[in-house]
Amino acid sequence: MSQLSAWDHPEPLALDTAPLPEYGTGSLADLLPTVAAGMGVPGLTATITELTAADRVCVFLIDGLGWEQLRAHPDEAPFLASLLGTSRGGTGRPLTAGYPATTATSLASVGTGLPPGAHGLPGYAVRNPATGALMNQLRWQPYTEPRPWQPYPTVFQLAHDAGVHAAQVSSPTFAQTPLTKVALSGGSFHGRLTGEERMDLAAEQLAAGDRSLVYTYYAELDGAGHRYGVASDTWRGQLMKVDRLAQRLAEQLPPRSALYVTADHGMVDVPFDEQHRIDFDEDWELRAGVALLGGEGRARHVYAVPGAENDVLTCWREVLGEQFWVASRDEAIAAGWFGPHIDERVYARLGDVIAAAYDDVLIIASEREPKESALVGNHGSMTPAEQLVPLLEVRS
Repeated sequence: MSQLSAWDHPEPLALDTAPLPEYGTGSLADLLPTVAAGMGVPGLTATITELTAADRVCVFLIDGLGWEQLRAHPDEAPFLASLLGTSRGGTGRPLTAGYPATTATSLASVGTGLPPGAHGLPGYAVRNPATGALMNQLRWQPYTEPRPWQPYPTVFQLAHDAGVHAAQVSSPTFAQTPLTKVALSGGSFHGRLTGEERMDLAAEQLAAGDRSLVYTYYAELDGAGHRYGVASDTWRGQLMKVDRLAQRLAEQLPPRSALYVTADHGMVDVPFDEQHRIDFDEDWELRAGVALLGGEGRARHVYAVPGAENDVLTCWREVLGEQFWVASRDEAIAAGWFGPHIDERVYARLGDVIAAAYDDVLIIASEREPKESALVGNHGSMTPAEQLVPLLEVRS
């Protein structure tokens, strides 16, 4: 049986056919603990066993660069494509993002080294049990105190406390955001506007310590995919740019360094028709008994009116048929969608019903989410196109 056979399971209706993220062995949440454990940071374990320790490590996270999209575009990304065989310690295999495969969740998984059920950012927009209202975890709106929402220290903070030179190099826009504070803080933050400046400074920060842990980030590929789709010339142009950036950074690595190029999720283009875009705001069956619609189009958290949970679950399963894996909160937890354990403070953030797309479909909300409903490229679910991400490696 091949390593990825579970991702190609022909029966999408049964919950046990949903291809689980490889929490504990090969997910994004396992990357920084593995790297930092290799530097001797106490309390962390190297769970991605294929990786070899290095004194200086840089993680370059390209927002939206899925494994399948990279493999499909070798001409636009010749440097990155040449590294496909190095992925995951030379196995040529991808990592899994974690569920849902979305930026806020994945960045928190990367930075804390914890799966979503522990760090508590389990989606794009989830219910805040304290207020009963939706909280957008990417934009952090409405504002919520960051530390109670995500109380665990980041791997960068643990590394810094252990004497490792820790640094993040990203857009100045992200310097003081709550998401940065709870997911990616620790050590020093360096804001640079252009991708080229970030690559150059990331290399400098790597060289600044005998043991260094550096993170850098590029968002524009994801933006191009959302606006124009991964089949667009604009997206391919951005892929060409990130390929050049990765090569620029790789060519500047100081001695005893490892560069890992990865991503937070892949992406799926969804056609603009009623068959592929199911409008919650115009579907009375899906709306019945629903108090709040959270998550995003391919990874929905559905919050029922008290007492209507079972009816909503039954209706969503009947209406969505074979297009979505539809689970109750407890079923999704038992199946391990959000990781092996769910913290008590996280439990009520999860939807009473959770719907993960199997086909190239969306549950849009044209009235309450007009901007999100107009996106071409989308992500969030557990399909290979969204869930699988590279872990390309360059060493000096």
